Amino acid sequence: MLAKPFFDQEPIRLAPALLGKVLRHRLAGGLWLSAMIIETEAYCLAERASHSSRGFTEGRRAMFMEPGTIYMYYSRGGDSLNFSARGKGNGVLVKAGYPHRDRKSPQASLEAMHALNPVNGRRRRAERLCSGQTLVCRALGLKVPDWNAKRTVKSRFYVDDVGYKPEAIVQARRLGIPQGRDEELLYRFVDLAHA
Repeated sequence: MLAKPFFDQEPIRLAPALLGKVLRHRLAGGLWLSAMIIETEAYCLAERASHSSRGFTEGRRAMFMEPGTIYMYYSRGGDSLNFSARGKGNGVLVKAGYPHRDRKSPQASLEAMHALNPVNGRRRRAERLCSGQTLVCRALGLKVPDWNAKRTVKSRFYVDDVGYKPEAIVQARRLGIPQGRDEELLYRFVDLAHA
């Protein structure tokens, strides 16, 4: 489990540092679902694309809490996952992942992820299962009411370091940022192996 100090980095540093880390969420029945983070976006209080730039609200309070606090919100009809970073109002969005299998999350975990996140009633291809910010949450069973403004807990939901480091990282503009909202900032990070 990543310790609290790991998240105490500027968002522009935390975003690439999260690539290759594994999100692990335990279902009520005890099955662990896992996805490796392959794409992130950094957000800072001072720039206009950030939710925090619009000021403190109860719904956005997690972005103003200590680094590593979970900030979840609804986007495009689904749940989205962020972690607060160093500095009030700063954070990192988990933009995409890839299903991760190991001893903790075997084939049965992957099957459960497929069941949670079908497309038109059919099974998604593995590389598409977590290929967007809402798809990551859907495949892992993460919900805004359960986790917003909370901390990770090793027995239920946490970020794991499995020793993987991307060989190369692509840095680019963030996706879906409206014109005039600092859309030119190179705050998106992608593991080249999954680009």
